[in-house]
Amino acid sequence: MRLLNPISLLPSFVILSRYVLPAKAVDLDPTQPNSIRDAAKKVAADLVGMYANVDDGTIVSGIPGLLTYPPYYWWEAGAMFGQLIDYWYYTNDSTFNDLVRAGMIHQLGDNGNLMPSNQSKDEGNDDQLFWAFSVMSATELNFPDPPEGTPGWLAVAQSVFNQLVSRWSTAECNGGLRWQIYQWLDGYNYKNMASNGGMFQLGARLAKYTGNDTYAKYAEMAFDWLIQSPLLTTDWQVYDGTDVLKGCKDADQMQWTYNYGIIVGGAAYMYNYTNANQTWADRLTGFLTHTERLFFPQDQNGVMVEVACEIHQTCDIDQWSFKAYLSRWLAVCAQIAPYTQAQILPLLQKSAVAAARQCDGGSSGAECGSRWFMNTSDGNSGVGQQMSALSVIAANMITEVQAPYTEDTGGTSKGNPAAGTGSDAPETPAFDTITTADKAGAGILTAIVLGSMLGGGYWMIT
Repeated sequence: MRLLNPISLLPSFVILSRYVLPAKAVDLDPTQPNSIRDAAKKVAADLVGMYANVDDGTIVSGIPGLLTYPPYYWWEAGAMFGQLIDYWYYTNDSTFNDLVRAGMIHQLGDNGNLMPSNQSKDEGNDDQLFWAFSVMSATELNFPDPPEGTPGWLAVAQSVFNQLVSRWSTAECNGGLRWQIYQWLDGYNYKNMASNGGMFQLGARLAKYTGNDTYAKYAEMAFDWLIQSPLLTTDWQVYDGTDVLKGCKDADQMQWTYNYGIIVGGAAYMYNYTNANQTWADRLTGFLTHTERLFFPQDQNGVMVEVACEIHQTCDIDQWSFKAYLSRWLAVCAQIAPYTQAQILPLLQKSAVAAARQCDGGSSGAECGSRWFMNTSDGNSGVGQQMSALSVIAANMITEVQAPYTEDTGGTSKGNPAAGTGSDAPETPAFDTITTADKAGAGILTAIVLGSMLGGGYWMIT
């Protein structure tokens, strides 16, 4: 994930809002599958329209797999494809499948390891992980496979996981993954929740899909590191990151929906994989309880809110998409840890209705605003807002769909447990001199990280 420079923290509607005339919001009854499908179809169509100029399912202009207009980064395109795979899973509408498949294949990289050369200057561990989450979803849901001669979705996910294992270092802070892959990038000395929690979740998902306990052991390793770090607290708070140069003693205490979603999802997969192990049940319940209390505040009618930035419209482009991931993994949790349904489904239903009220523009009449607690659209639209609305709306289908596949229950994706190792391992890319502009586009400024770690951002939550 990338935090932009201070100028880019201006409300995104200044840049993105294109529809100012009042329109009829999307109708939604979250208890009726046909209503959910209809609403999701409209929102998905406008999301695809933000990705590329498409004619009959084919990209007319643009680069497959990229959001080619600023200020969107590579990782968010990968996250968007994961959302569109979920859309197909929930609705059985394959309209966008060819477009999604082509975009994902185009960004796999020469070695099928999600290290494309066009991202060599600014790809971080969490960026790679969000693409890996999407190929893992493609694996679990039997999304149409890549063509012969291209690594299968499972092999790509295994490659990424093996790469993460190779980057794990106990030389500082007793372990953990750094935010950035390459030391020339700003943020290299930051060990963040998205990378380490992402490794935890991906390992848990690979364990469940393949039945290989080695993945589960690595997932537990990542979680154990998080517990001993300042990023997870004994009262189930999930913080954003910690500074290697300070010995990982203190945390940036900003709390974001996507970090909670990553941890909730990972804990749910481990609960399922371990056959309802009580330790994982206790952890999952703790995270869910804090998630509900923090991000579904009663003073905002119990609707999901990105509390760190949303109310005052200070979210950056990345952060507007974060609610999509909490919605996605809350739904997964309700599915694979069924005891949580009574807590989760009402949250998804209420937030979905509120999100649908924000969708009243665009070519399909469903371009969505950002602040779901408002009764009418705030006009603040963009890819992240569209993904978030689509995610929470479609998630209400979770009780209507069959469980994801595993290798033992009909999963078809081709794997390669050795992918990403040996000759398949990514090499340090050849690159030109990194300019100041490259660095600004690549990651958070060190001053912002250090400032937030001193507590400058925590007031926004408390």
